[in-house]
Amino acid sequence: MDLYEYQAKELFAKHGVPVLAGEVATTPEQAREIAARIGGETVVKAQVKTGGRGKAGGVKLATSPDEAAEKAALILGMDIKGHTVHRVLVTQASDIAEEYYFSFLLDRSGRTFLAMASVEGGVEIEEVAHTNPDAIARVPVDALLGVDAATARSIAEAAHFPAETLDQVADVIASLWTVFTEEDATLVEVNPMVKTPDGKVIALDGKVTLDDNASFRRPDHAGFADPAAADPLEARAAEKHLNYVKLDGEVGIIGNGAGLVMSTLDVVAYAGGMHGGVKPANFLDIGGGASAEVMANGLQIILSDPSVRSVFVNVFGGITSCDAVANGIVAAFALLEQSGETVTRPLVVRLDGNNAGVGRRILTQAALPGVRQVDTMDGAADQAAELAAQGA
Repeated sequence: MDLYEYQAKELFAKHGVPVLAGEVATTPEQAREIAARIGGETVVKAQVKTGGRGKAGGVKLATSPDEAAEKAALILGMDIKGHTVHRVLVTQASDIAEEYYFSFLLDRSGRTFLAMASVEGGVEIEEVAHTNPDAIARVPVDALLGVDAATARSIAEAAHFPAETLDQVADVIASLWTVFTEEDATLVEVNPMVKTPDGKVIALDGKVTLDDNASFRRPDHAGFADPAAADPLEARAAEKHLNYVKLDGEVGIIGNGAGLVMSTLDVVAYAGGMHGGVKPANFLDIGGGASAEVMANGLQIILSDPSVRSVFVNVFGGITSCDAVANGIVAAFALLEQSGETVTRPLVVRLDGNNAGVGRRILTQAALPGVRQVDTMDGAADQAAELAAQGA
């Protein structure tokens, strides 16, 4: 779960990371009241779960409470990379002498934790990595040993932080490690971490991603969830316990098993390149049990996406046999029709594995409208992409 900046800073403050005073507003009037409480210059910052807020005009300086309200009115409702701004963080302004970058993250390729630090902060770390990769220190962190004061200082030294800030930066790094471990995070990032003209080191911005797999032992994290920000189709799928992820494409995907579904996305994307550039519209893994209800729920979610022009059902029968899948598809059509949701977009079905022949006969005898059967995965992907292109 990705957190908003204000939520990340709440966790920072909880674990001793220095941050500036600030509060969240959902209206210009609230922004005015917060700015008045803080006093002096404030910064009004859009709260969205994406980068590039400053370039998009989502971060503005205000010299008075009235101006904070004006800036909030301009920012609230903005669209930043597809994210609508529903709240702003009104925070104390700060002069900046130097900008740094720091993060702890889960390095899956290295099967370890990784500290990344740079004295070139304030811009996207990808840009620094591209233009000056030597400016980024990458220090693996042993999960069993963790980060104590000595390790934190060695990380800061590896990144060549200035001598006059080394002690403060090391303290911040140690505190960020506490956030990372005690909150079960997979990412803790500060960009920028700044040195003020009077020599103080502060986390001016913050990004935190929490591990959903640890939610059972972090019940307090439920309060960070923002259902309004979730994709509505993903929210509906979650209610039905479906493993669904919305993508920007035109071919709906249903498969059994995450590996098969990922492969299906690849072959559809490849086939789509030959049919006008159509792409997969979603990831949907129905798992081992393709019951009529599960199949109906999956189809209902996928067909609720107006961008979907065709659906590719790709199933390899194992524990769940293909005849059960076929019966599930037939029953799903009936259930959808009963609820007034007749399937009008074409379905391409590829069945292979356990009882595939029986499953194909069931679908042939059912003669469902718009259903086409293809024996091979590549052939089915090609036909689904072609049908999506024709439906454009």
